[in-house]
Amino acid sequence: MGNHNLKTLSQVLNTLIKRGITKEICMNDQNQMVLGKDEKIYKPEDLVIVKSYRFEGDSNPDDNAVLYLLQDKEGELATILDSYGAESNYSGEEFDFFLRQVPIKENPEYDIN
Repeated sequence: MGNHNLKTLSQVLNTLIKRGITKEICMNDQNQMVLGKDEKIYKPEDLVIVKSYRFEGDSNPDDNAVLYLLQDKEGELATILDSYGAESNYSGEEFDFFLRQVPIKENPEYDIN
């Protein structure tokens, strides 16, 4: 009896936070992917995408976003939010280029129903 209702971004983030996943990876001004408050700087090969959650805006295709759940070599989990369309949070190619190089190993453990 799966619940097939689409979750909102905030619902998924809240579920991940309840599971102890609270850190975010963001691109800094030097186009480096950084965990939290400059705790670690990652290269694509340091990470694996274990889950992708896609969100589509009901009224506006510019509201689309993907939340990636990533795991580093030490087993630490963090998220990267990629909103695209007019409200993209990263304008340069570096962000997309980085994400395309990260291997994907989807893990059903992180499915949110």
